[in-house]
Amino acid sequence: MSQWHALYYPIKAGSEEAVAEIFRTSGRPQFTITDPQGNEVGKLLGTMAFVGTEIAVRVIEIEGDLPVVAAHMSRQPAVREFEDRLDGHLKEERDMRSPEGARAFFRRAGMRNVLLRRHDEPIEQVA
Repeated sequence: MSQWHALYYPIKAGSEEAVAEIFRTSGRPQFTITDPQGNEVGKLLGTMAFVGTEIAVRVIEIEGDLPVVAAHMSRQPAVREFEDRLDGHLKEERDMRSPEGARAFFRRAGMRNVLLRRHDEPIEQVA
């Protein structure tokens, strides 16, 4: 079963188009996550990005444990390049080069999914 997660990026005023372009032109990471023995332990199923006035949000759909997927993504060259390009447009500095800094950013910027409603699911009756 998949899970949805989001990251909130407070961006500098006037950076919206540059940030949108960074998202649009970012590279593609390896979507399948394996353990040291080569067993599949997770997968990035999809990514969406939204940019508004002084805010960007990246939404991901994953299979597997979020910490495992996040650790895998942090090692991907395309993700590192994206994060480096984004740094100059953020309102707050962050350290994405150290595991501690990356964990602190994800704790602060992480958003949990509280609703996923689909057209093909039955309507729940509220008592």
